[in-house]
Amino acid sequence: MKRSLFLSGWLVVGAMMMALAMAAQPPPTANAQHQLVGARGMTLYVFDADGDSGRSECSGPCASLWPPYAADANVTASEGFSVTARPDHSLQWAFKGHPLYRYAGDAKPGDQRGDGINGTWHIALMH
Repeated sequence: MKRSLFLSGWLVVGAMMMALAMAAQPPPTANAQHQLVGARGMTLYVFDADGDSGRSECSGPCASLWPPYAADANVTASEGFSVTARPDHSLQWAFKGHPLYRYAGDAKPGDQRGDGINGTWHIALMH
């Protein structure tokens, strides 16, 4: 009995953590180098395969490594920013039609470990 309560508790905690990870984020901003950053100053990236269509080509395992920078339906986007629907119907921030992502390998503000991966991931620039 105690074991099943323990496991149930961990399932609830895990589900809550996943919901927080997918929670909507504030609008991106630019740092001094004109690079787009998200909440807590974390670097944001664009994916070449997305182009500027506003449509994300990164889902499933890709989205685990490159979490979409989540948006809320009630936000007001401005200055080239927009909100786009993902294949799973969640919402994601975009800049000039390019969906924005974080990189799971970035641990702290200013990290840019995702830049140039596979030649298709790049720091999002305000230009």
